[in-house]
Amino acid sequence: MTFEIFVFLVVVALAFDFLNGLHDAANAIATVVATRLLKPVTAVAFAAFFNFAAYFLALAVPELHRVADTIGKGLIDKDLVTPAVVFGALVGAMFWNVVTWLKGIPSSSSHALVGGIIGAGVAHAGLTGVQWGGLNKTLVAIVLSPTLGMILAMLIMLITSWLGVRATAAGAE
Repeated sequence: MTFEIFVFLVVVALAFDFLNGLHDAANAIATVVATRLLKPVTAVAFAAFFNFAAYFLALAVPELHRVADTIGKGLIDKDLVTPAVVFGALVGAMFWNVVTWLKGIPSSSSHALVGGIIGAGVAHAGLTGVQWGGLNKTLVAIVLSPTLGMILAMLIMLITSWLGVRATAAGAE
């Protein structure tokens, strides 16, 4: 790979990262801004700080490396990864992010990137390049994570509702 191609791919990756932030940041801060818990500038500052801090958390927690390894090496055969495949994956994910953003469809940039990687790998080498074990783990996690999050949130809401069933506004003072 030439230096020019490398620089070009880095620029495309940074463009994806920018769109990722543009696409997902609104979802991350919408509730605290809409409820007036935080002012918009404060909410954006919090989001920026914690997105930056997440990198260092990922370095400190080895389990998070397995997720990155699955995305980087476990979806398509690593020998198939060429600059063209990387470019296709990033452009496909960016296109999907822009389409869903313009149409107001909630979607995940991470899921778009997984789809971009699979799509670019299949376009490059056909279905034989897909590592089905890694893809299956990823697809199960994509469905299971929000489902478990919803169930846990509902349980917390139910428990706190029952704990405060006899509470009054006067008692909150």
